[in-house]
Parts: sequence; C-alpha cells; structure tokens
Amino acid sequence: MLPSIFLILLSTLILLLITAFSPVIFIKHNKRQKERNVTTQVNISSRENFTDEGDQLFKMGIKVLQQSKSQNKRRVTYLLFAKAADMGNLKAMEKMADALLFGNFGMQNITAAIQLYESLAKEGSCKAQNALGFLSSYGIGMEYDQAKALIYYTFGSAGGSMMSQMILGYRYLSGINVLQNCEVALSYYKKVADYIADTFEKSEGVPVEKVRLTEGPENLSSNSEILDWDIYQYYKFLAERGDAQIQVMYTDEIEFLEHENYKALHYFLKAAKAGSANAMAFIGKMYLEGNAAAPQNNATAFKYFSMAASKGNAIGLHGLGLLYFYGKGVPVNYAEALKYFQKAAEKGWPDAEFQLGFMYYSGSGIWKDYKLAFKYFYLASQSGQPLAIYYLAEMYATGTGVVRSCRTAVELYKGVCELGHWAEKFLTAYFAYKDGDIDSSLVQYALLAEMGYEVAQSNLAFILESKKANILEKEKMYPMALLLWNRAAIQGNAFARVKIGDYHYYGYGTKKDYHTAATHYSIAADKYHNAQAMFNLAYMYEHGLGITK
Repeated sequence: MLPSIFLILLSTLILLLITAFSPVIFIKHNKRQKERNVTTQVNISSRENFTDEGDQLFKMGIKVLQQSKSQNKRRVTYLLFAKAADMGNLKAMEKMADALLFGNFGMQNITAAIQLYESLAKEGSCKAQNALGFLSSYGIGMEYDQAKALIYYTFGSAGGSMMSQMILGYRYLSGINVLQNCEVALSYYKKVADYIADTFEKSEGVPVEKVRLTEGPENLSSNSEILDWDIYQYYKFLAERGDAQIQVMYTDEIEFLEHENYKALHYFLKAAKAGSANAMAFIGKMYLEGNAAAPQNNATAFKYFSMAASKGNAIGLHGLGLLYFYGKGVPVNYAEALKYFQKAAEKGWPDAEFQLGFMYYSGSGIWKDYKLAFKYFYLASQSGQPLAIYYLAEMYATGTGVVRSCRTAVELYKGVCELGHWAEKFLTAYFAYKDGDIDSSLVQYALLAEMGYEVAQSNLAFILESKKANILEKEKMYPMALLLWNRAAIQGNAFARVKIGDYHYYGYGTKKDYHTAATHYSIAADKYHNAQAMFNLAYMYEHGLGITK
C-alpha cells in the first residue's frame, strides 16, 4: 500500500480534475490567476505548447509506467499524470481520462471520464473521439446511439486512432450498422497491420494470453506469458540449485520481465556452461539485440550463435543467418544466410521459415519466386509468426503469387492487428474480473469486443448475463449479451453458438423460439460436433420442441 499522503494527494488531484473540467476544459491555476489578476479561464487550446514542467512530469510518468510493474510505482505514475494534466498537458489528460474510464487502481468514474473526453474531443483528440464512439456504441454513461458512435469513429480514424481504424474495419467486414464492404474493411485493417508489422520488424512482441472466462484460468496454455509470481519464484529456486533445463525455462520466461537482463544473462551463462544449446543461442540473441547486461556486440553474438549452431540448434542457425543477411559483424552474404535459414527451417523454426519466404518474396540475393515465398510464409504462419501472416495478407490483397482474395486478406490483416499493444487489456480486464472489479473488467472487455476480438465478445457476454455489473441497466444486459454471442459465433466460437440456442430456447433477451434454438444447436452439432448441442437437439426431438417429434 502507498503511504496515506500519496493516496490523499491522488484523490485530491483527481477531484481537482473532475471539478475543473467544464464542457470546455478550463485549467484553473487560482494562485497564478490572482497574482496576475487574470479573470478569464484558460482554454486548453491556448496550451498547445505545454509548460516545460508539465511536459517533464508527463515524460517522468511514462518512464515509470514503462520501467516498473510495481503497483505502488504505477500509482505514483498517475500522480505525475494528474499534476501534468492540471498544468495543461493534453497527453496527460488523455491518460487520466483512460484511468477514470477503465478504473485503474479503483479510480473508475465514468461521468468524469466522459466530461474529460468530450472536452478533449473538441480539441481534436482522436483518442477521446474513439472513447466517445465506444461509449455511445454500448450506451455506457451516454445515450445508446450507433449513428453518433460511427461519426466519432470516423473522426477518430481520420485523426490517426488505430483503435478506431480497427473498429471500422471490423464493422465493414461484418456489416455492423454499415453496409458490408470488404474493400473498405481491407483499407482500414491494412493501415493498422502496416504499423504492427513495422513494430515487429524492429523488435519481437510478446503475445498476450486471452483467458476465456467461460472456461477459466485452468485452461491457460503451458507456455503462457502470464507468469504467476509463485511459479516464477519456484523456477528461480530450481535454477539456483543448478538445474540446467530449468535455467533455460526460467530465463526464457524472465526475458519478458523488465530489469531482469542481468539475472537472465547470469542463468543463461550457467546453463550454457552446462551444455544447453538453447542457452547459448539466447546469449547470442541478447548480444545481437543489446541491453544493459549484454551491450550490443556482433562478434560475441556470432560466437554464441556458432556454438549453438554446432549442436544443431535451430535458434543458433537462424541467428547466424540473420548476421549474414544483414551484415552484422560479417560481410553481407545472402548465400550463407540462405544456407543457415534453410537448416533452421528444416528443424521447423518459424522465424527461419519467414526469412526464407522474405528472401524469395523480395528477391534478396536470389531470384524472386512468389510460389516459394507463399510456401514458406504459409509454413511460418501456421506457428503464428506475425510477419509471415502479414506478408500472406499482402499477397492475397494484391494477388501476388495467389488468386486475389479480399476476404482472406482481411482475415489475415485482422489477425496481425489483434497483436497490437491494446491486447494487453486482456490481462488487466481478467485481473479486474478476478479481483471482483466487474465494472472495470466490463469496460475493458467491451472496448476489445468492439475492436473485433472474439474472446472479448464471449467474455463480455458472459459478464453481462451474470448481471453483476452496475454501469448498465439490467434489462439491457441479456439483449446485449445475445448480440455479442452472435458476433462471437460468427467468428467460429461453438460455445457461443450453443448460447444463442439457449437464449432463444428460454427467451433470454428475445422471444422464445424453439425453431431458431434448434437451428443454432444444429449448426453447433453439425459444424463443430459440440456435445452439448447434440444433447439439446436430442431432447428437442424427443419432445417435439420446434422440430418434428
């Protein structure tokens, strides 16, 4: 827990923000105004050039947010944001509005968030326009108005909001309150996918586990990036005992924990000394990318990649291929790069398969061959390699090496877009739900559902039908849940298809309709071989409910 003085200061600053923002935001600096005899309030448009102090506070807040996972330090971040916002920093105001909307650290106040977003939107904030569109779409704190939501999304997209672009892409793909138009959906999704692909080319992203509330956390995959602290400590204990295999597992996981580079290198070196080829390859990777513990050094990277490659390690072989492909520490040699990528690809390493595809796609040191490019991109995409998926989308969008297919291109681009940093809300939404903060969890899943994430649509429907939320009227919950189950079912969720059948069978959020219920149970049974759907259909046949007895 923070010292009480920090909590009091945080509450005071938030209260200042809530009371200070009228329909057009005015920043009141009462002391300064009295000293200068200023009687008029200052509109935020006159503060486009932020004060140096406010700008520095915002930057400090961002730095703390990026460098620490500590709850206490992240709370301090919002003290800095609140103070920067009070000084007129628009980016800090956006951060505070998000905190109020999503309930960061129990700060949820949707009315105050809307007041802040409305004022920011008037100043052209695309993030605020997107937020208002999202709230209008669900009727959370605002009137339910799909037309207004579409207007906000359009302005948000034009201003550069990638969330708005994703939402519009999903709407045009699915025909949600707009005429279905694959080509328009393609244009929106491509804008976001281009950005995501660029970030993946610069650095590797960390996929976020999307926990289904309908299934529970026990179904988390064994290689989940959500590393429970107890498990982390256990791995650490085993690693310190000298278990070489655990050292690799442990360091593989802590690669994603900030400020752990020194520990990671320490355990990688111990594991490498014990003969672990994976550890050798990861040491090479650390020196290739560079960090505080392992400053960028191509020669050292080459040394460890070579050690791993000599043991037939796919990561080491791929690493050598990268060094020759980009000429890092060695002359550019496409023939050598091709050789190492092929060896790593033969071992099923998806990054090497992607690199081979890219060489054939771009004609890097070899003749362009779109058929081979497609083959390797496809192989890598089956393991979820994001850049491979992106280039497959490019090929389908332009008809390069394959018959052009707008629908396939859009589906692939959508998959790439869903790897964006906004997917981190799956973690915060899940932990809010786990902690009993249903309203905060609901808002976060709702935004993700609006962006087209099927898991979020299912989770939000699950929360709505529990009727535990307080921010929506009870009578709206079943109809909205039914809408979300429908959207999830269209995206291939068999459980959602059964739920639609249930809603029509029992009359939840709609009229009882046994025939429609049987139709949905039949789809789930025939297409997905769902056991529950088969049982339900059998019961309906037995009693002649909606179908011939």
